[in-house]
Amino acid sequence: MKALKYRLANANDVEVLIALINQAYRTNTGSSWTSEQNIVSGDRINDQQLLQSLALPNFSLFVAEMVEDLEPKIVACIGLTFQKDSVEIGTFCVASDWQNQGIGKQILAYAETQALEILPTLTCYDMFVLDARTELIQYYERCGYLKTQHIESYPIDANVGQPLIDLQLQQMSKPVLKVI
Repeated sequence: MKALKYRLANANDVEVLIALINQAYRTNTGSSWTSEQNIVSGDRINDQQLLQSLALPNFSLFVAEMVEDLEPKIVACIGLTFQKDSVEIGTFCVASDWQNQGIGKQILAYAETQALEILPTLTCYDMFVLDARTELIQYYERCGYLKTQHIESYPIDANVGQPLIDLQLQQMSKPVLKVI
């Protein structure tokens, strides 16, 4: 396993995070398998959107830095948006050069643990995945998430890219298992 250091993102990280998120979601390079470039065009996020998210009181964005180098380098991020008794996991990406090394599973496990520490009454983890991303849905199923009956339209008005094919968002959910 790679040695990662986690921390909350801040305004100083915006430029690096914009590049990371757009690269991970919209290009297919290195060992990348998470790209949406063949199904969605345009940027996934911009500076204003990220700064607005970081300002929300119910949102936390964690970054993972590789600590093997002299200068820590952000290689991944994951966001938690808290609702009443659930948390939506999103803005989850790993730099393409660092994919297929188990980092995603480490980060997801870290985020789930953090979410429960932040909101001890948490009952479930939720996420929305593009329905055409069957390999990603299968990945999350291997991590304990199940598809729900809830499906939403692609959020064209959210300015997160234009679909190139018919897309919907599939909700996936995982119950929180609390140790007694």
